[in-house]
Amino acid sequence: MFMKRIVTMFIGIGLALFANAQKDAHLRSMYDQVRTAFSGERAYATVGFVEQRWRLPGNTGFNESIWQVESLLKAAGFVNEQQATKEQALTYRIEKRPMRRPTWEPVDAFLCIAGTTDTLLRFSTNRNMIAINSAATNGVLELPVVYLPKLTAEEIEKADLTGKLVFAESTVLRVHSMTANKGIRGSIGYQIPAYTQPEKHVNSIQFSSIPFVEGSNQFGLLLSTQACRRLKAALEKNPNLKLAVMVNARSYISEELTLVADIKGSTVPDERFVFSAHVQEPGANDNATGVGTLAEMARVAALLHQKGQFKPARSITFLWGDEITSTRRYIVEDSVRAKGIRWGMSLDMVGEDVSKTGGSFLIEKMPDPSAVWTRGEEKHTEWGGRPLKESDIVPHYFNDYILRRCFDQAATNGWVVKTNPFEGGSDHTPFLNAQIPGLLLWHFTDVFYHTDGDRLINVSADEMKNVGISALVAAMALVQPHPSTSVFFIEEYTQSAIQRLNTEFALSKQAIASGKSKADEVHILEVWAKYYQDSLEKMWDLSATTAQQTALKEKIAKARQEVQAYLTSLLSKL
Repeated sequence: MFMKRIVTMFIGIGLALFANAQKDAHLRSMYDQVRTAFSGERAYATVGFVEQRWRLPGNTGFNESIWQVESLLKAAGFVNEQQATKEQALTYRIEKRPMRRPTWEPVDAFLCIAGTTDTLLRFSTNRNMIAINSAATNGVLELPVVYLPKLTAEEIEKADLTGKLVFAESTVLRVHSMTANKGIRGSIGYQIPAYTQPEKHVNSIQFSSIPFVEGSNQFGLLLSTQACRRLKAALEKNPNLKLAVMVNARSYISEELTLVADIKGSTVPDERFVFSAHVQEPGANDNATGVGTLAEMARVAALLHQKGQFKPARSITFLWGDEITSTRRYIVEDSVRAKGIRWGMSLDMVGEDVSKTGGSFLIEKMPDPSAVWTRGEEKHTEWGGRPLKESDIVPHYFNDYILRRCFDQAATNGWVVKTNPFEGGSDHTPFLNAQIPGLLLWHFTDVFYHTDGDRLINVSADEMKNVGISALVAAMALVQPHPSTSVFFIEEYTQSAIQRLNTEFALSKQAIASGKSKADEVHILEVWAKYYQDSLEKMWDLSATTAQQTALKEKIAKARQEVQAYLTSLLSKL
């Protein structure tokens, strides 16, 4: 019965938040404008262009994707910085940097049983079969294959591997690294994570790589589950089996491109919200959907700016480039610019058709207490996470703020919105490493993650629209602050704090009933309350003017007292 009361309170607070959001005229207007202008079909079309290309920094597919987004920006009214006047607020630039080593791109390949028409793999149907950094074979080679069931140092030492293909059921990187100095011609690996459901998706291959070695003629191949079974069966019949293999891949000197677009703020342009979507990786969801969604967000923001409906005081920056690297450089290469970055967000795998991929939309939070005590509905994904220390907690309102903006959109159509504790691994980490609030919008678990099944057929235009609307309105409200909306956000965040304390109180009550230490549970609740109180202290920057910030601080002080009073009330009942 107690849990029912808590759940009832949880639902009531959620409904109140949505109702309040509709009452705030400024916020409601932004939603109306963005929802009217945002086209999921446009974002989807961009994904269709980008996902056809196998993308690594500097290669043809990567560069063509950058240039495609550039053409979309120009059509939306963005002007190249080199031609822009000081008065123009919509600008972009393409940064070019020499690469430390050659880029790489696959062209074609096949693998079959020599002397037969029994084809194990073709690049046309398994575009991830060639390991990144593989050399071309310059024609068809017939090579004996050596199967190493254990892939141990002793097994490798005993085998004659010179000029042969080495096959083991391990990652191609591990197979290659352990045998490359034995004179092998190529390596073949097989390893597929369980979450990709290899027994069902028997033809899936996750892309991988072998080390880059200048002048090497070695290559690596990756097998699908079906190809692995067939190869093992063939080897059982004929231990002296030969394979016919052809690899056509290019490696060449290039330069790395990063595309940066800005909508310049009118009064405090050096303060900004930065969006980042990485271009590299060959998939549709990962991350052509991030590229396409962000391009559409930039178009909509430019349109509203040109209509006079969006007049930001602060700037918005849209960034497309190499994952983590481009975002980190944007932060660390200009210390003055970095000081003005108020918020950062990564759009990575944001367009999945969840009915096909099995994933769900997620907001990966900044480190909060749920990353220390992961319990209740809080769960790490199969991508992987670990418990953090209390000292790793980063108090900030950004987590709940973005969650509420997504809930606003979800309330219109039933979109499913979830969160996960901090795990890292995408473009939000450079922001956090620089002590800048940063979040990741993504989907997981995905049965096609990093596989050649990650194609346009598994992308949803509606999902991208939901993500794009939520993210853009969230940014617009922060860079174009309105006094009444800023007050609303503080009230909303206070309600979020109470909601979380209710949830954690119910979990602590259960934990104590099951024999856990009451003192430990009191500590967890106190940490959560302090997290929200410290986060409230940072909400002064919801305003862009000193006078309004002073007024907000009075509201913030009252909200902190409300959280403390609520905690005291709960602890008296524990």
